[in-house]
Amino acid sequence: HRVGLSGLWRTCCLLSALIGRNVKSLFSEPSERAGKADGYCSRILRAQSNRKEGSTEFRLRVEGDPESYQPGSTYRVTLIASSPSYFRGFTLIALKEGTEGDKDEDYIGNFQIIDEEETQFMTNCPPAVTESTPRRRTSIQVFWTAPPSGSGCVFLKASIVQKRIIYFQDEGSLTKRMCERESLYGEATDKPLLDCCACGTAKYRVTFYGNWSEKIHPKDYPRRANHWSAIIGASHSKNYVLWEYGGLASEGVKQVAELGSPVKMEEEIRQKGDDVLTVIKMKAQWPAWQPLNVRAAPSAEFSVDRTRHLMSFLTMLGPSPDWNVGLSAEDLCTKECGWAQKVVQDLIPWDAGTDSGVSYESPNKPSAPQDKIRPLTSLDHPQSPFYDPEGGAITPVARVVVERIARKGEQCNIVPDNVDDIVADIAQEEKEEDDTPETCIYSNWSPWSACSSATCEKGKRMRQRMLKAQLDLSVPCPHTQDFEPCMGPGCSDEDASTCMMSEWITWSPCSLSCGMGTRSRERYVKQFPDDGSVCTLPTEETENCVVNEECSPSSCLVTEWGEWDVCSATCGLGMKRRERMVKMPPADGSICGTEVLEVEKCMMPECHTIPCMLTPWSDWSDCSVTCGKGLRTRQRMLKSPVELGECTEELEQVEKCMLPECPIDCIMSEWSEWSECNKSCGKGHTIRTRMVKLEPQFGGDPCSETIQRKKCKIRKCSRGQANSDEKKRRKEQREKRRSKQGRTEVASEHPGCKMRPWSSWTECTKMCGGGIQERLMTVKQKFKTTQLSSCKDRKEIRACNVHPC
Repeated sequence: HRVGLSGLWRTCCLLSALIGRNVKSLFSEPSERAGKADGYCSRILRAQSNRKEGSTEFRLRVEGDPESYQPGSTYRVTLIASSPSYFRGFTLIALKEGTEGDKDEDYIGNFQIIDEEETQFMTNCPPAVTESTPRRRTSIQVFWTAPPSGSGCVFLKASIVQKRIIYFQDEGSLTKRMCERESLYGEATDKPLLDCCACGTAKYRVTFYGNWSEKIHPKDYPRRANHWSAIIGASHSKNYVLWEYGGLASEGVKQVAELGSPVKMEEEIRQKGDDVLTVIKMKAQWPAWQPLNVRAAPSAEFSVDRTRHLMSFLTMLGPSPDWNVGLSAEDLCTKECGWAQKVVQDLIPWDAGTDSGVSYESPNKPSAPQDKIRPLTSLDHPQSPFYDPEGGAITPVARVVVERIARKGEQCNIVPDNVDDIVADIAQEEKEEDDTPETCIYSNWSPWSACSSATCEKGKRMRQRMLKAQLDLSVPCPHTQDFEPCMGPGCSDEDASTCMMSEWITWSPCSLSCGMGTRSRERYVKQFPDDGSVCTLPTEETENCVVNEECSPSSCLVTEWGEWDVCSATCGLGMKRRERMVKMPPADGSICGTEVLEVEKCMMPECHTIPCMLTPWSDWSDCSVTCGKGLRTRQRMLKSPVELGECTEELEQVEKCMLPECPIDCIMSEWSEWSECNKSCGKGHTIRTRMVKLEPQFGGDPCSETIQRKKCKIRKCSRGQANSDEKKRRKEQREKRRSKQGRTEVASEHPGCKMRPWSSWTECTKMCGGGIQERLMTVKQKFKTTQLSSCKDRKEIRACNVHPC
């Protein structure tokens, strides 16, 4: 995915990934106005915050803090929140300088996801990288591969989502501007690879300068057996890929990466036929580093033409799990239809993805499944020799120089040649014979290689020789490689039944360390006969070998040493050991005096450099409440000893949690006073009532009764008296109501108020169990002399439907 962002953020598809729910309230434009653009962010997003410019609370960092980028190089990009800050979401995007992000060409570079649980490409907006799940985090990391040559400057921009606020700064700590690194020697064709337009051919010399040494890379530098393996590569077409970042290592690459053996890689190269012009080979270097006045830097010559204008190679730095350096598809054809004059590249190690080791001498542990080829970084693992807690750039371990030494054929580039180019080309064309000066001392020519064509078609084969001495530096020495045309196998009846075999692999060690043993070597069938017959040539040879002919009867035979154990210390100084077994005790019955156990010191990373070795976070605790809003926590522990240094990382995190709403019980008013007895004599009853102030919610306790009744007995009624008393009581009640109505009418006229009659009673609030009814008397007219408190609306309340439900 190509990624880009303008100073104003674009895309409606950013909304859901940045904010989540209720995101519409964050933006000033209504969603109906957002247009659609295929593959691009079409909304203009503006930060809704009063954030101060220049704040470094959040920071976007490119590993090594480079001010410029190397076209095609891969960088680790980190988004960091300084303690105690954090962010819940983010968006990362890149934009070509001077563009608004509304065209396909505005978005340059390629992002690569490192951790799919942390980051992902946006579903509806592919140019953006965002979080996989919204949660509290303090950092994220992705890889970014720089665009091809000629892309100009680029802005890497990030936005931060903290709670419901978006932060971004066009020229602040969340924006990183990088421009293309200026090339000193001619630019190669832009990637993706295009067809080459150059004419003729060119010859180059590649020289490998290894600077992987204990002085420059002191951490855990392997003092024993440090070396560069034999270099293997080729000049080839764009149809063939030897290795590339993001790809899977072939079997040939795996054998170089893990064992330092170029045999399988050379076989794969030669099987590509016309896609390969020259096989590039250089010898291994033991030890890895020596001054140039002691050992010359290895070099080799190769040719390129219009169809095979790419150059790739690799070599293992050993010992290591599967670490290599090299070039992948370096294009020597320029945009001006010429041949690049010189290419210089500093190299850092890359991981072939076939072994899971983290240090130089980690035990063999195959990666299952196989990982993709990727560059090593300084943050891969605390035990890595290249580890840097600050995430700085890895110091290059080698430099490669590819320099043009000659051209042949008519050239069509529009760039004028300099004098040196013209002289070199003329000298190359005029030299038809091997007119080696007497001042140049060479080794003998090697045997001719197999034909580059694997079919019955015209190809080339090569032989090499080594320049041993140059007695007169003013006299140039001719080339060390020679080519001639050849035909592939199976071009005649005689060849139809011919097996094409590889060269013999070197002899194995002798089977015994004392006396006469055996050793063997192998080769393989590169191509079977076209007529289907079986190859009868041997693929294995065995011969006797003698080690220390004068073995005494008291000597014993032992196996080879096993692998070293893991260092006993996780940091600082520790011990490690290795063992071997006794294969055959002494013939005279004496005790074997050969050592079978070796112990030596080992140095792990300095302890103070990794004070914060932490366990993973525990699961979140239960919410502190059983309902409603509460808090929950999680913890982690410090694994490294406290004395190694102060650790400022937080060991406990707290966040809010929400459970279902708590139940709310029914709330009722206080009971009213008991009413008068409903009888003037004999047995009667009296009642009292109360009101429901708040109905129960979320399963709370229900409301209880709103009316209570109890018996009352005033006095016994005499015979006949009951009826007369009852009549008397009813008469008194009628007179009282009449008198009250009269008082009300008088009151309506005094003091200064005229009232409307009572309204009808409202419907009962309950059908049973005791409800409430209301009625109102409102002011009809208010006189000028009336005081505010003497004339106002009135309300009466009474119980109703008091019978049980």
